[in-house]
Amino acid sequence: MDSRPPDQTAQPPLFAVRDLCKTYGEGETAVRALVDVNLEIMPGELLVLLGPSGSGKSTLLNILGGLDRATSGEISFEGTSLSAANDRALTQFRRRHVGFIFQFYNLIPSLTARENVDLVGEIAEDPLSAREALELVGLGARLDHFPSQLSGGEQQRVAVARAIAKRPAVLLCDEPTGALDVKTGVRVLEALQQVNERYGSTTLIVTHNADVARMAQRVVRFGDGRVRSVEVNSARVAPSELVW
Repeated sequence: MDSRPPDQTAQPPLFAVRDLCKTYGEGETAVRALVDVNLEIMPGELLVLLGPSGSGKSTLLNILGGLDRATSGEISFEGTSLSAANDRALTQFRRRHVGFIFQFYNLIPSLTARENVDLVGEIAEDPLSAREALELVGLGARLDHFPSQLSGGEQQRVAVARAIAKRPAVLLCDEPTGALDVKTGVRVLEALQQVNERYGSTTLIVTHNADVARMAQRVVRFGDGRVRSVEVNSARVAPSELVW
């Protein structure tokens, strides 16, 4: 089930997930969000986690990003256990290695696009400049615009720029196009693909949109908290070719 992209079979995985389970609550009201998940995620790949709402994909994303902990099982990053890490170590892991992009942009309305991205520079070790990050996502002309002066797609691209400004090893995207129309959603996906290709950030995109999966190297399909299949895309398509 855990097939790797053909050009990455000799590499060690960036993330290794073994028998991972996550349960919320206890007794008869317990909800099993993840059940015996096994997965290897390779350096630099673009992976789509696909499935309906409640299937466990966002729960896995949060555990991979150190925002949540599994109930049982093991998860490691570059060979180091995240399952055994304390809260301080997880905070350092997120700060040094992970960029997050969510469905809702979480921009500070009183700050310009440049200032929203500059916030990352205060915690990152070797950040991109806000200008460079915003130019990378096509917003070089919007540096000094406030969120209220930007469209939804532009705000989401500011969120992408903010996430990539720290040069993360891992870019975790939870329904990044869920609140966007097709045209603006495609522009966001183009930005994510560009970051993946230019900086080699391992990129995971959670979505329930089956068409988005066509741009991925691999597609992990979830159902009822389980990984139902892992498929290698033999013929990837560009975001501009996606329709939903």
